[in-house]
Amino acid sequence: MRRAHAGNEGGYYQPTAQMLESENDRMEQELSGKVKALKSLSIDIGNEVREQNKFLGEMDEDYDKSGNLLLATMGRLKAITKSGGPKLWCYMLLFCLFVFFLIWVIVRFR
Repeated sequence: MRRAHAGNEGGYYQPTAQMLESENDRMEQELSGKVKALKSLSIDIGNEVREQNKFLGEMDEDYDKSGNLLLATMGRLKAITKSGGPKLWCYMLLFCLFVFFLIWVIVRFR
């Protein structure tokens, strides 16, 4: 590696302190711009994370409500089946026939 000597001896170029200072200022401005962009990006990521956490919390509450509704429905179905008998099976058969009839009508007259 070549070294610059004082007084431009031997044809080598020696940068002056003023040139080095201007280069440092330019690089500082570039770095400052990159830091600002990074700060803005990290703030946006933080906002997005908070918003997504809020959505996840709401979704968790909805799942809990749905689970409780299903548990209550299953409890009612168990109570119905325990107290059922031939009448219950007749209703179930009629319901199934009605559903199959509706499907047949929809497919037939489509």
